[in-house]
Amino acid sequence: MLQLMKLLPLLCLLGFVPAQAHEFWFTPVPNPVPIHSHVKLALEVGEQFEGDLVGFSAPAATALVHYTKMGHEDLMPLLPKAAPVGDLQLPLTTPGTHVLVFDSQPRTIELPAEKFHAYLHDEGLNFIKVLREDAGTADKPGRERFRRHVKTLIHVGPRARANAAPDTTFAMRTGQRLEVLPLNNPLEMKAGAALGIQVLFEGQPLAGALVKAWHKRTGQTLIIRSTTSSDGKVLFNLPYRGAWMVSVAHMLPTVDEQDLDWDSLWGNLSFSLP
Repeated sequence: MLQLMKLLPLLCLLGFVPAQAHEFWFTPVPNPVPIHSHVKLALEVGEQFEGDLVGFSAPAATALVHYTKMGHEDLMPLLPKAAPVGDLQLPLTTPGTHVLVFDSQPRTIELPAEKFHAYLHDEGLNFIKVLREDAGTADKPGRERFRRHVKTLIHVGPRARANAAPDTTFAMRTGQRLEVLPLNNPLEMKAGAALGIQVLFEGQPLAGALVKAWHKRTGQTLIIRSTTSSDGKVLFNLPYRGAWMVSVAHMLPTVDEQDLDWDSLWGNLSFSLP
């Protein structure tokens, strides 16, 4: 059973993080993980692939699901209904690839026009700035509702034999509204190999999205940027072993709330390159 672990500082648990802290991810787990062991799941929020831990709780989530080649398990009933917990201990009893998926509840933020436009530029969302200019609202604050759609990959047990049936769990579509889908298994790659990524919005390829691959090395953050093709795909050469994440943002006008202007979705995939 999933075990609830230590509490973290109150501010992190309640989600009071700087407004400029855009990225949100599962802490990558070193691979492979021994079978019949436990792994600590943690969520982080921050900048430059350096984050503060964020707690797990039912009120903060809309989905927490564990996928393997044997099926999937809904972990939401195991989350606390009140005070968040800092991390979760997950038992791993099935060999092969495991996918953990977390979707957040929406939160709102308002930024001054200058900061909002700078953030749009950084995330490849300049088309929103054009829409604001066309509507004559470019000098007004950006009123936004945002949601997080993150996942992480873990390999459990020994590597599969060469003649074994392929484990395609890594490429399973989980139904996230904004989904970062690997096209080959990064848990079986070597440093320097290429990782294909497809970005899906509501199940369809998202063209023209800015996708970033992040890695920390010798105290420096490496960011590789690429823009999705018409079929929502990008290709990254990952030069180093260790922890990586891939992130993307998408935005569209809000249609159901008069006090908000924009809905943003933040997709993220994390893993450790062996």
